[in-house]
Formats: sequence, C-alpha cells, structure tokens
Amino acid sequence: MVTLYQLEGCPYCELVADRLDELDVEYDSVWTEGLHSKRDEVKRISGQRQVPVIVDDERGVTMAESERILDYLESNYA
Repeated sequence: MVTLYQLEGCPYCELVADRLDELDVEYDSVWTEGLHSKRDEVKRISGQRQVPVIVDDERGVTMAESERILDYLESNYA
C-alpha cells in the first residue's frame, strides 16, 4: 500500500495524487497541517517537514520531493 502525505491546496501534492490516480495505484491520503512546525508526523516518517511524501510499504520506500516521486512512480508503476 502507498501512503501519500499531502497538504490541501498544494500543487506539488496534486501532481503526485493525479499521477497515482492515472496509474491506478491504490493509496491512502494523510492530510498534514498547514504550518511546517506542526508537521511532526511527516518529520517522523521522512526526516523533514515538506510535502508531498510517499511511503510505499510494499517496496520499503519513503520519498519526498514531487519530481523524485513522479520519477519513482513512472519507474515502478507505469
């Protein structure tokens, strides 16, 4: 299962979510706090507070930065 940590209105998060939908990848969304200082769960998972972040449990991957995530999705799910 893939989990996407995202923020409402974040265009980079939307790019990742749209690509997951296009590739028909099932995923759970975790909506994060707007303030960086309150994104403790994202920090715990990925070591930083930026979104989007994906966690692909099946492949043991945790990744941030939308471009890297999109490349990863293309390589593994397209």
